[in-house]
Amino acid sequence: MTRDKKAFFSIDDREWFVGNDGARGPWSADACHAGPVTGLIARAFERAITDKQLVRITADYLRPVPMTGFRIDVEISRSGRAAAAGRATLIDADGKTCATATSLHLVRSEFGNLPTATIARPSRRVATPGTFVVESTHHDLPFFRDCIEVAYPPGETNAPGPTTLWMKAPPLIDRETPSPFQSICPLADCGNGTSRNAELTDATFVNPDLTIVLHRLPESEWLASSAISFWEPTGIGLSHATLFDEIGTVGSALQTLLIQPID
Repeated sequence: MTRDKKAFFSIDDREWFVGNDGARGPWSADACHAGPVTGLIARAFERAITDKQLVRITADYLRPVPMTGFRIDVEISRSGRAAAAGRATLIDADGKTCATATSLHLVRSEFGNLPTATIARPSRRVATPGTFVVESTHHDLPFFRDCIEVAYPPGETNAPGPTTLWMKAPPLIDRETPSPFQSICPLADCGNGTSRNAELTDATFVNPDLTIVLHRLPESEWLASSAISFWEPTGIGLSHATLFDEIGTVGSALQTLLIQPID
């Protein structure tokens, strides 16, 4: 399946980000998908702390992030020999805070082979191209689905329920190659849709936050997510995704969910 490879965002000299069609989410024509936005937050953290590896981001989305533009401010909250941390604030044109985030960065060492757990990775070689898990939207404009490539391992489909899929996304920014951490952020935010327990026409399942933890940086363009969602009668839920590259596991993504049935 061939997709438009236009980057998610355009950027100007002031580091002001404006969303292209692929950055749009399914909920509102005017609001960004949180995955590419989280990628930009990762970019800001990696530019602020350069001597350690970014291993965790937790982003809290306080209000919709506008397609029309925003900036990201970062401050270093911890700077040690082995670990560092940052805080980020995403601000729109009206000066309102749309999102906040924290990061953890750890020093890299080389110890050779160490014992570790392994999880069988899905095979991309036998995966079949398909359509994105969320096919319906609350608007009629091009959005995230229209700029990515998706493939399903044998036995997997875009039907509701726990799902594993492969995804290849375009760059975050025009004429800029994203880092490995930045590259996985669009996929990491798809767990709630990938593993939804009902269709978008039956319920909304918005995630007000996203945590990504990577124990290894991904090394391939195609990345996979194996996701499951737990929905409770209280309207609160949790999506958990195990993340893979074409070598094996790289980390996990967690999303708290606010679930609201549609009458």
